[in-house]
Amino acid sequence: MSTATSSQRAQRKTLIGFVASRSGDKSIKVTIAYKTPHPRYHKVVNRQTVLHVHDEKNEAKVGDKVEVMETRPMSRLKRWRIVNVIERAVVAAVAISEQDVAESVPTKLVQPQPAPAPQA
Repeated sequence: MSTATSSQRAQRKTLIGFVASRSGDKSIKVTIAYKTPHPRYHKVVNRQTVLHVHDEKNEAKVGDKVEVMETRPMSRLKRWRIVNVIERAVVAAVAISEQDVAESVPTKLVQPQPAPAPQA
């Protein structure tokens, strides 16, 4: 059995897509979107491919843009693994208290006081 060095091995496919879901401990689904013309009507149609990807380090979250590489079969469906996370998803989770909501929403109980009339 010979060992394959990097100069002898063929270049593996790499694709860029977005993490659609996390299922299990080290498994994610990556969606690769592309456009292709319809064979008969020649209208450009949006298509997508879903890849089952192995995420060894649990580094990718839903919405992240990732680069994946073809690899040996990891399970029945997983034939890809993450190379790196290109762009993190923007997550703005800000806790809002009841007091903040009460101050911003006018209610019937709180009415603005009329300004006093000037004395002449």
